[in-house]
Amino acid sequence: MNQHEKRDVIVGMEPTGHYWLNFAYFLQSHDIRCVTVNPMHVKRSKELDDNSPTKNDVKDAKVIAQLVKDGRYSIPILPEGVYAELREGMKLHDMVMQDLHALQAQVHNWLDRYFPEFLTVFKDWTGKAALQILKMGCLPKEIAKIPSERLLWEVKKVANRAVGMKRIEQLKEVAKASIGLQTGTQVAKEELRYLLEKYEYLTHRLNELEKQLSEMVQTIPGAKEMCEIKGIGEMTVVGFFAEVGDINQYHHPRQIIKLAGLNLKKNESGQHRGKTITH
Repeated sequence: MNQHEKRDVIVGMEPTGHYWLNFAYFLQSHDIRCVTVNPMHVKRSKELDDNSPTKNDVKDAKVIAQLVKDGRYSIPILPEGVYAELREGMKLHDMVMQDLHALQAQVHNWLDRYFPEFLTVFKDWTGKAALQILKMGCLPKEIAKIPSERLLWEVKKVANRAVGMKRIEQLKEVAKASIGLQTGTQVAKEELRYLLEKYEYLTHRLNELEKQLSEMVQTIPGAKEMCEIKGIGEMTVVGFFAEVGDINQYHHPRQIIKLAGLNLKKNESGQHRGKTITH
């Protein structure tokens, strides 16, 4: 900038992956305006210039500069402070949720192989009573031999009213007639224990993370009032501020609507007048 005696500079970039973020934050910290161009616009503009989609650094830089010159760019939201914490927190939240969903599928897989009748007695294996039975680490034939009073006692440790003797007897009946696999059972029990330990760890981490994010979002003006809206959960509000950032940086509601990927416009044709939402 000093070499070319430029004082008012706009740096444009194509936001591919995460590689642009460090540079964008560096520019922001030095009060240099940073903008991004849509990768799809870059691709289309290249084809218009020379009727070729060929990609190289020099050509890309020229196309990006042209788009910025024409005003076809967006100003990226680079959150700081609590907004940056919420954004990173929601990324971690999504990671934990994905791991949990994958783990739940693995437990279902185990049950389908070794105790397919289990879910006819307990509809949800993540319930307190069902989870307590599974944590005993017993296969169907072993459950069938355990006294009903002992099984009920195990369940009452965590779910005092949810399950009675009738459900326990039903569990023992299906265990006796189970068509679950009879091979590889020793390691199968280790597999179940591993899956359940991992499940408890992930659920604990998720609860702790949500508690932390909840405390953070309450420091933002207006967040408490948003949480009081019927049908709006606290994590929804966290996700909103994680993506939008400080709402004081917006001058019109349409800016947030556009950020969500919606472009509201009128649709007029002949006698018809309506509105459409384009993505």
